[in-house]
Amino acid sequence: MNCKLSAFSLPPPTIGAIIPPLNIFLSNGLPRLTKHSLFIHSGRRTVEIERDAVGALAARIDQSFCRACELILQCSGRTIVTGMGKSGHIANKIAATLASTGTPAFFVHPGEASHGDMGMITRGDVVIAISNSGTSAELVTLLPLFKRLGIAVISMTGNADSVLAQTADVNLDIAIATEACPLGLAPTSSTTATLVMGDALAVALLEARGFTAEDFAFSHPGGALGRKLLLKVADIMHAGGELPRVTRETPLTRALLEMTAKSLGMTSVVNDSDELIGVFTDGDLRRSIDTGIDIGCALIGQVMTANPKTVHKNMLAAEALGIMEENKITALIVEDDGHHPLGVVHLHDILKAGVV
Repeated sequence: MNCKLSAFSLPPPTIGAIIPPLNIFLSNGLPRLTKHSLFIHSGRRTVEIERDAVGALAARIDQSFCRACELILQCSGRTIVTGMGKSGHIANKIAATLASTGTPAFFVHPGEASHGDMGMITRGDVVIAISNSGTSAELVTLLPLFKRLGIAVISMTGNADSVLAQTADVNLDIAIATEACPLGLAPTSSTTATLVMGDALAVALLEARGFTAEDFAFSHPGGALGRKLLLKVADIMHAGGELPRVTRETPLTRALLEMTAKSLGMTSVVNDSDELIGVFTDGDLRRSIDTGIDIGCALIGQVMTANPKTVHKNMLAAEALGIMEENKITALIVEDDGHHPLGVVHLHDILKAGVV
């Protein structure tokens, strides 16, 4: 009988045969680590390495950084951010941050630029080229084209002697001591340092431009921040025929009919000159009943609340909400500079608009 085993008859190797048991790495009587403690150790080591990489950047915010900011501020076009691989992902984020903080910017893939997307770049632009090694072939290929167009190039590299750093008008040093990846292969600390350097540029430019929260909201009109900073009282108030209005001499019963018809739970009270003198709400009605007032005979002037809280039509809806919350009310009368009621803004309208 032939007992020789073929390679295909052997059982598959176990994980333990491929990866030696954890305890063979331990010596000197140290306790064996658990899987969870390894996770924690690895995670904390990564954070510490990347923290040190970011901390080292502070000393590099120098004259080169100032020159980079000046080149972008002087640019009459857009800021083009480019990078390959993981640097490209970071470049895309930096471009988005710049664009949302007052610096017109967009990302261009360097590989695509060599196949037609160079047409997206014009003479008035400035380029931020990112490569940790400074030798990415896709970027180096574009450098003569940038120079031919007379475009200023800001490089972000970890190698000041690289082709990219030496060719650029200014280089921002993003060198790191070590990657957090224990193999030294996966970009980790280097991409974090690059992202932080990009944020530093964006914030410095934001402050130099005097960029405001309202400017930021215009870049984010679809978000909650945009609604909070852009939506005005005039945009959501009930005006014209929707505004409940009675005079001081109006019988309370008729005022209640006005409130019911307009469905806002209140009515404004005006004098003969149509100037606001008071407000009457569902709460005022309950208080009137509690005091024993004859509802059938009372005039609105007897039970209204004088000098009510009001807002201007150009006030932010978020500010109006703050007034409502502070005074524990659900509606505010909108008046003009002559104290004439223009409309009513209700809490439900603010919530429906998504301000909070």
